[in-house]
Order: sequence, then C-alpha cells, then structure tokens
Amino acid sequence: MKFSNICIKCKGKGWCGKPCKIYSKINPLKPKTHFSGNSPPEIFIGRYNYPNINAGILSPEEFEDTEIFAMPELWHKNKLSIPQILKNRGKLIYGRFQTHIKELSSSKKFKSLMQEISMAHKSVSTEFFLKKPVRQNNEIEKKYPIIGNAAPLKFARLQENPKIYPKVDYLVSDSDSKAANSINELYKNKIPISNIIKILSAGLLGLKKQRKLVPTRWSITATDDTLSKELLKKIRYYPEINEILLFHSKYIGNNIEILMLPDKFAFEVVEISMKGSVWQPNYLSVMNDYEFFNGRKTYAKEVVGAYYTDRLTICEYLEKIKKQATIFFMHEETPDYNAPLGVGIIRETARQALKNPPEKFNSIQEALKQSEKRLKTPISVFTKKSTILKEYKKQLRLNQFI
Repeated sequence: MKFSNICIKCKGKGWCGKPCKIYSKINPLKPKTHFSGNSPPEIFIGRYNYPNINAGILSPEEFEDTEIFAMPELWHKNKLSIPQILKNRGKLIYGRFQTHIKELSSSKKFKSLMQEISMAHKSVSTEFFLKKPVRQNNEIEKKYPIIGNAAPLKFARLQENPKIYPKVDYLVSDSDSKAANSINELYKNKIPISNIIKILSAGLLGLKKQRKLVPTRWSITATDDTLSKELLKKIRYYPEINEILLFHSKYIGNNIEILMLPDKFAFEVVEISMKGSVWQPNYLSVMNDYEFFNGRKTYAKEVVGAYYTDRLTICEYLEKIKKQATIFFMHEETPDYNAPLGVGIIRETARQALKNPPEKFNSIQEALKQSEKRLKTPISVFTKKSTILKEYKKQLRLNQFI
C-alpha cells in the first residue's frame, strides 16, 4: 500500500483519506491504566490554550536504559534510522495533567514529580496510574519529536532517587539567578542541551517570582537563542577567518552545507524542503532568515526555531577557533526525511559537519559548485534566495587592493 506524506494541515489525522506514513511506523500500545518503567527522563509541556496547558511525564513500559528514547545527541551518535527512532518514540506513554503555568496548587504533586524527573540525567524508574487507557493521539510538530500515547494522569511516584548533576541541583536552588545566567552556566558545565531545555521547561530556572512552566516548543528556542547570544558577545571581537571554508554532513535525509566567508559575523539560513519530504508532500519549499553583525530584532518567521539551533552550532565552532565569519548555512530536507524528529536532529548533524576538516577554496563560486555535487537541489535555488551572498558580493574586499 502506498502511504501519503504528512502535510502541515493534516499532521497525521488522515484527512487525505490515506494511511499516514508516520503513524504506520508506530505500533499502537495496548490500552492500560497502570504501568511502570524508566522515564528517559522526559517531560512535555504543551502550549495550546496557554496559560492553561497540559503538562506531563513520558515513559515506556521498560526498565532498561531509555535515554536513547529522548536524546537527539544519542540518535545521531548511534546513527539510528527514522524507523528506529519512531519505534522508540512509539513506546513512550505521556501521562499528563492540566495546569496553569503558575497557579499549580491543584496539580502540585504532579508538578513536583515532573520537576524531579526533568532534573535527572539518567533514566529513572517511575510508576504510573492513569485515569483512562492510553490512546494514540500524537503531538506532531517540527521543533520536537513525536509525543504520543497520551492519557490523563491519576497518580505517579518515583521508584528510585533520580541522578542529578550537582550543578543542576545548585542552580535550581538558586532563585536569585536569572534564567539566562543559569542556562549559560549549565552549558558551561557541559550539561547536554536536551537536559537544559527540560529544566527550563519545568519552570526550575530564573528568579523565584518569575518561575513558571514553559511550553517545550518555546523552551527549545529560548535555550538555543540564549546560548548563541552569549557566545556572540565574544565572537564579535575575534579576528576574521582569512580563507573560504566549506563544511558538510548528512543524516537521515538532512543535507547540510555550511559556507564560511572572511568578514565580520553575519548569518543566514536557507532551508529547502523538497517535494516528498516531511511537511511538503506536493511542492518544494524555500525559506530563509538572516542577520548581520548587530543581530536580529525580530523572530525568525520562516525558518523559525531551527534558525536559532543552526546559529548555536555555528557559534560553538567560532568560539572554539576564536574567529568570526560570515556564514551561509544551507539545509536541504530530502524525501528520505519523512517524519518530524525535532530540531535536535539538525543541531547534531550541523555539529558533525563542523567536526569534519573543512574544504578550502579560492572563490565562492568554487565552493558552491562543490556543494552542488552533494545536494539534490540546484545550488541556484539556494543562492537566489540568499541576502547575505548578495550583500557580500557588493562589498569591496581589502585584498582587492593588494
């Protein structure tokens, strides 16, 4: 049977009348109201009907090490395929409860448990009692992996003490530290970004009176944006690179090409979703957002959250080499990328690209021709959309006078 691709309107609801290509890879769970298992650890805070939202804990009915169910860092490291990732995601049960982002008296016991789990860095054994049997009602978004098998939570308890990094425990207890400061401090102490996002989302960072639950979708962007802005405070004072560099990597249908040019910091993402890729069943989509040296004043409305994820990976690299550069970031989603797995996949693919030795070129044209050999979309589709490249070509470079 031929499966249709998910589209942005349908989101797996079957409005097209055909079986969903994503849901077909997820085995439905048997109805149940009581189970125990190791939460990866993972929580999810919804955004619909904000500030009155759904929040909860995810766990499979398994007691092995389940961190790989939730962390893009481990998916990429272990080179998991899309079916393998979806199979793991399909095992997670989302025990959720309704709450206000601040007024949590009616759900205090659930909030406390959820926060303990969010702080853990290792899977933690948890017992769940549900009001109703689980049902396959997946949350499908581009920013985060599928959240499925939801059921209202009746009672839950930890079956062991969660393993928490001392620095996490310290900053959660520090209610005089602003959220941005705590995020940067956790990052400096090598806490994985996936964990920082959960801690922020659970309302555990920031000044005491300002703490509140943050929808997962928003906490991802807030974390990426906060970290990259902090790194840019130093990067803007570093010397410029002195040659044209090109980096590349690919993973499960995501092709990434990163062109670095000698100049002050500027950054642009051109993201192409090919016909047949996730969200784009019928046509090719081209999106871009950019910023020059002084940064953006508005939200990246086309590339949205992935823009901030991409910028963070670039800033990590520039901080490592103590240089600044003008960046043209090309991201191509091919038909092989046929299920939404969140922006964490893009972060890890870009990080891998920047770990590989760069290719060096004498001209932008030579570098772009090399990228075109690996991309499925003509390079002209990327360059015609670019603002950074057009501005770069207009400038007279110092070496033109030498």
